[in-house]
Amino acid sequence: SDTRQFKVLYRKGKSLDELIKYNMRKSLDLDQEGCYLQQGKKECLEECGFNATAKTIFIIHGWTMSGMFEGWMHKLVAAVMQRESEANVVVVDWISLAHQLYPDAVNNTRLVGSSIATLLDWLQEEQQLPLQNVHLIGYSLGAHVAGYAGTYVQGTIGRITGLDPAGPMFEGVGEQKRLSPDDADFVDVLHTYTREALGVSIGIQQPIGDIDIYPNGGEVQPGCSLGDVLSMAGNFMEVMKCEHERAVHLFVDSLMNKDHMSFAFQCTGPDRFKKGICLSCRKNRCNNIGYNAKKMRKRRNSKMYLKTRADTPFGGYHYQMKMHVFNRKQSDNADPTFYVKLYGAHNDTENVFVDVPDSVGLNVTNTFLVFTEEDIGDLLKISLIWEGAADSWTSVWKNIKQSFWSWKTKPTNPVLEIRRIRVKAGETQKKFTFCAQDPSKTEISPGESLTYVKCRDGWEVKPRKR
Repeated sequence: SDTRQFKVLYRKGKSLDELIKYNMRKSLDLDQEGCYLQQGKKECLEECGFNATAKTIFIIHGWTMSGMFEGWMHKLVAAVMQRESEANVVVVDWISLAHQLYPDAVNNTRLVGSSIATLLDWLQEEQQLPLQNVHLIGYSLGAHVAGYAGTYVQGTIGRITGLDPAGPMFEGVGEQKRLSPDDADFVDVLHTYTREALGVSIGIQQPIGDIDIYPNGGEVQPGCSLGDVLSMAGNFMEVMKCEHERAVHLFVDSLMNKDHMSFAFQCTGPDRFKKGICLSCRKNRCNNIGYNAKKMRKRRNSKMYLKTRADTPFGGYHYQMKMHVFNRKQSDNADPTFYVKLYGAHNDTENVFVDVPDSVGLNVTNTFLVFTEEDIGDLLKISLIWEGAADSWTSVWKNIKQSFWSWKTKPTNPVLEIRRIRVKAGETQKKFTFCAQDPSKTEISPGESLTYVKCRDGWEVKPRKR
């Protein structure tokens, strides 16, 4: 069917060279005409100043409803060129084949991938281009185009990055029909829109690379909720675009903000990550995201997670906290809502809601994740707040449920005891133990707060080398 599609366009008098153009960039401004590479035309290489010993980076767009380059393309091209000023940066323009009904555009991905492979084979032959220096960056359908290019080329491409690879018609299909780990020496994938609507997900849900990174669980991206988008005069389509395109903006961020890299942590699933269980960097269990991701030994489908801020710079700071909650006075239905405030060497946070997925367990050790948007420096003390019934709707609701169950019995004021909080900082891998500032005060009731400082015998564990 891709040949059928091609024949239709061919009948309209378009040759393959007109349908798939390789626009090598000289200027950061996409509106300025670039210079076009054409397989078999040596004079183009001279004219474009193609340097076979430098990195060669192809940027591949996806399906388009507008029939034009979208805003993200301008940002990504400029960011790549600023970061890699010597590189050959080539925009793969297959707009006329992508501006079709979605199933037809999907059928054209193989044709475009095979065209890229043919161009690379010619560059290898003509210029001894080392494929190891080639990096394909594909967004949405463009990620699968890159996969086909990796399948068809003679040899192995150095790296393919999939930016929220398209889901419909690719989820669950065989490896030959989508991006997969065999398509390059290193395949890294960012998944930002894996929520299902009407049985399909716009971005592919399954892991399809050597490393698959799911920012914010690959689901709701901060700043993309309906409320956020509507406040900017958007609509539901804008929400979808915001989440799907977030992968591109995270990648641009990784090119621009070298000094503040975002880390992702290996974990079996988003629920365990939300509990703060997976903040280890041992044995390559953490990695930079985006352009700075480091090639890892081939371990198929290593799922990684992180939380991000709502806008650039997207990186924040992850802390794992563990506290044993002792149940005093048989407060079995206490179901507390906790907040923590972190005090650091540079800065303090606001009160941060402690998201305990299943609710706080009594007489057990609870592990949870705290994420801060700012770098507060070394953690000095922690304030733990048990929110009282009057303080928020969650507490009011919990309180109504409790008073409903306890109306027969004389209600007792619930008391819990927390003696220490153990903390591990994901970004530095340092570990600390915090003890109650006043050792005689380790019990907490609704509406109260307790302060914890580094224990005198506080074992600070030096981070292992990455």
